[in-house]
Amino acid sequence: MSIQKILRYDWTKEELLDLYNKPLLELIYEAASVHRAWHKANEVQISTLLSVKTGGCPEDCSYCGQAARYHTNIKVQALLPTETVIAQAEKAKNSGSSRFCMAAAWREVRDNSDFDRILEMVKGVNALGLEVCCTLGMLSESQAQRLQEAGLYAYNHNLDTSEDYYDRIISTRKFDNRINTINNVRKAGITVCSGGIIGLGESNEDRISMLRTLATMEKHPESVPINALARVQGTPLENNAKVDIWDMVRMIATARIAMPASMVRLSAGRIEMSEAEQAWCFMAGANSIFTGEREQLLVTPNPGVSEDMQMLRNLGLKPMANKKAESCNTN
Repeated sequence: MSIQKILRYDWTKEELLDLYNKPLLELIYEAASVHRAWHKANEVQISTLLSVKTGGCPEDCSYCGQAARYHTNIKVQALLPTETVIAQAEKAKNSGSSRFCMAAAWREVRDNSDFDRILEMVKGVNALGLEVCCTLGMLSESQAQRLQEAGLYAYNHNLDTSEDYYDRIISTRKFDNRINTINNVRKAGITVCSGGIIGLGESNEDRISMLRTLATMEKHPESVPINALARVQGTPLENNAKVDIWDMVRMIATARIAMPASMVRLSAGRIEMSEAEQAWCFMAGANSIFTGEREQLLVTPNPGVSEDMQMLRNLGLKPMANKKAESCNTN
């Protein structure tokens, strides 16, 4: 298949739906071809995610066990000491990660001593030569600027779902709040990490609408996480059906074709996928995974580092080189 390396920002919902609904193997072949034209198909970026402040969030996101109003088994944990976070980042780097993401269960960032500590964490992780990412909730333009000055490489703020379905999942903020934060991140010169979750009870049209919002931004997010709902006991969505693997593959493939230069991240839900199922996701264009301690991906189970490295070896894949560290070493 001949692939023209052109980025498009004018995708229609109908075009993306037609892609998503293509015969499965045709769709995977097209996505794999696009992937090979834009990326090294045998490389996967390894990212580590650490919850630096857990639980007690005032929001009501229906999928999230960290919302204070739901009775889950997740223990509230205050902001971790900076030294602990830096030590975890160093461990992640030694295990092959090139990106380290710090997550805090906040509705929004406030200009206080906790934010000052986050800035110190960003400086410390950046000094290790890792791409440093944060997900801290809503962010003002001035806060984004402070994070950028501290060395933040990426900011994660997922759309979660379509604008039309959004208020069925979250009532404590609006879809526009998500867009505003992403715009503030862009203005500060930080790369954007934004994707969504499938398995919330949404339709295929909602899934595509969410992707279209990302694919028609003035600049595509550099990173697009595709999450399968992790069903957390005690949340309103705990009894939702497990996401079908072929739905996950279709989402990854459609995201890869629509946003070919972006990293497409196979994110939450991997613990319920077999190695063969994950292989289909890589074939469809995923080129990044989150890994870490076996027991946690934020607050849901995740495969361990050794298991992931063995899987990559089995599939003939290798961790992506740490380009940030390489550029630091050559300067």
